Amino acid sequence: MTQPRVLITGGSRGIGRAIALRFAREGAHVAIAGRGSAELDAVVAEIDAAGGKGRAQQANVADHGSVEAAVYRAVEFLGGAMDVLVNNAGVWEVKPFEKLDVAGFKRQIEVNLFGAFYVTSEALDALMEGERAHIFNVASVAARQPFPGNVAYCASKYGLRGFGDALRLDLAPNKIRVSTVYPGPTDTTIFDKVPGEWDRSKMNKPEEVAEVIWRAWKAPDSEDTRDLEVPRRG
Repeated sequence: MTQPRVLITGGSRGIGRAIALRFAREGAHVAIAGRGSAELDAVVAEIDAAGGKGRAQQANVADHGSVEAAVYRAVEFLGGAMDVLVNNAGVWEVKPFEKLDVAGFKRQIEVNLFGAFYVTSEALDALMEGERAHIFNVASVAARQPFPGNVAYCASKYGLRGFGDALRLDLAPNKIRVSTVYPGPTDTTIFDKVPGEWDRSKMNKPEEVAEVIWRAWKAPDSEDTRDLEVPRRG
């Protein structure tokens, strides 16, 4: 098999960066997409240093036109085929329902759910050309249980879970695997702006999420990789 050809959204920091570097250590060609050019370029340098080949692609996953252009260029870099797609880009805002406005609700749905649809639909032809193609949708424990102040976030992540479950059925004839990943609280910069007291020493590390995804991609076809749990700390 050729070296893995990978596209990761939200690849400039946190979980996305960790996934990129995990695949890079195996010599993968990794295209990362995100909104911050300086951060993307820094991660590409890390990918190259780790033994992979990286490419940065600016994209706003909530904008279909932006996604279309970014995926087109990423597929060019990957040589026309893709083995791994990681829909990781996401936003999170905690706000009680009575304070949640239309714009705030819409933003989380557009990034967390529509974004996965846009990227997957644009990448599908390349995935069909890939070897053991696998789509990973990074959800959250909030895709399985509700939390106060998280009407928009839970709606988007429950939706992402359903998106993955139905997509798996549609793509089964093409032998494209689809996994939903359920990280618990993970120590990334997303918690810098979330109110409340968080013991980040007890959170998962992004590298632990990355390892779950790497092992699932390497797993034999007979192994059930539909729902991927990240072992909790504490």
